[in-house]
Amino acid sequence: MTVHNSSMDYHDQASALDHYKDLAHKLETVIEFSTDGIYVVDRYGITVLVNRAYEEMTGYQKADLIGKNVLDLTERGYFDRSISELVFKEKKQLSIVQKIGNEEKLGEKKEVVVTGSPVFGDDGELSLIVISVSDISEISKMKRELTKAMETAELNSHRFAVHTEFEKNQTIVFRSPQMKQVYEKIQQVAPFPTSILLSGPSGVGKEMLTNLIHHFSQRKDKPLIKINCGAIPENLLESELFGYEKGSFTGARQEGKAGLLELADEGTIMLDEIGEMPLALQVKLLRVIQEKQVRRIGSNKTKDLDIRIISVTNKNLEQLVKQGLFREDLYYRLNVISIDVPPLSERPEDVQELLKYFFSYFSKKYHIQKEIAYETIRYLTAYHWPGNVRELRNMVENLIVSIPENTLEPYHLPFRITQVEQGSKEVPLKQMVQNYEKKLIMDALQKKQSLRQTAKELGIHHTTLVKKLQSWGIK
Repeated sequence: MTVHNSSMDYHDQASALDHYKDLAHKLETVIEFSTDGIYVVDRYGITVLVNRAYEEMTGYQKADLIGKNVLDLTERGYFDRSISELVFKEKKQLSIVQKIGNEEKLGEKKEVVVTGSPVFGDDGELSLIVISVSDISEISKMKRELTKAMETAELNSHRFAVHTEFEKNQTIVFRSPQMKQVYEKIQQVAPFPTSILLSGPSGVGKEMLTNLIHHFSQRKDKPLIKINCGAIPENLLESELFGYEKGSFTGARQEGKAGLLELADEGTIMLDEIGEMPLALQVKLLRVIQEKQVRRIGSNKTKDLDIRIISVTNKNLEQLVKQGLFREDLYYRLNVISIDVPPLSERPEDVQELLKYFFSYFSKKYHIQKEIAYETIRYLTAYHWPGNVRELRNMVENLIVSIPENTLEPYHLPFRITQVEQGSKEVPLKQMVQNYEKKLIMDALQKKQSLRQTAKELGIHHTTLVKKLQSWGIK
């Protein structure tokens, strides 16, 4: 006969229960004082546990979260996206970067890395999701500040310098045989240190081509320094180009300063608007080119110089030479290789290519999805573009960001463009009037909230406005 000691079993069970209670309490303490935020949801997406670190990190209180469904909290803006929803679907540990936080308390949302880990029950079904949250806001901020500091240091050490990663940051778009010849000539002459004169009207992309020449040269890892000869006063231009020794003139830095020519050593210097350079400085620049040496203002020492000069102008330098405004000997020194960039009006094949490129570029940049009507493209292609590529680029950007409709129609264009038909033939007066009338009506429609208000604003009957819109195919 077996005697069962019920009092001993009860005592053992009580001890085990106390042990588990103590263990649970310790576990809660560990979770509560963890430096990482802990957020736990059950299989139904209900928040069941939030620790103190998560509260401090996000500015949200437990009372605001526990018992709430994470999908509802996401919709209410507590998180920008839900890691638990992803873990529910994938049934595995996942990590994402989130922006979370109470902006009223913190001033801004914090950037965090959240890792969701699924916990499965004895039945193999997902029971809980444990989410750990690490604040990386300070790390991200330090990274941004470090990048900015490095870029500033780079700029300070190479004044006006641009080290071009051409494939990533620059795009040359063309289809015309004229620009193909320009491109092929640049490929041919760029590897040699010969001086190049780039000429062409304002806005054709001469600076972009300068970048291309530098990129194709053996100097591409050295400074490319650009200076606008027409934008700097004559007395400052000399000190910028040649530099100076300490005490050379009133206001000079005590430590002196290296000039841009000196900083461009072994690299390339672009002299923009070279036709604006004063005659006195032309003499000094000629000496630098001939002697391949530079001397700072106030110094009797010379420094050997190895630079490639790319001169850029929208003026006729030969005509300036005849007028006595530009030195003939300097002109021939700079004009060893001459590259003339034709205006956009002489290469209509490039207009459509540039339109496509800039339309795609600004649509992606501003995250705007728009279409452009065939008639609109026809007007833009026929226009003579006096401002060249710069004007076209600015026009496309303006249309992308300022027109609320999804399709860009001809009436959205400025009146000066819709006056010209394809092939530069003038538009009949009736068509010009209709285009102008359409533009006025569409501008008014954007400002008013109804057709009746628009008709009243325009001083026409509501029925008349409706008929006009119907005739134009506008709903």
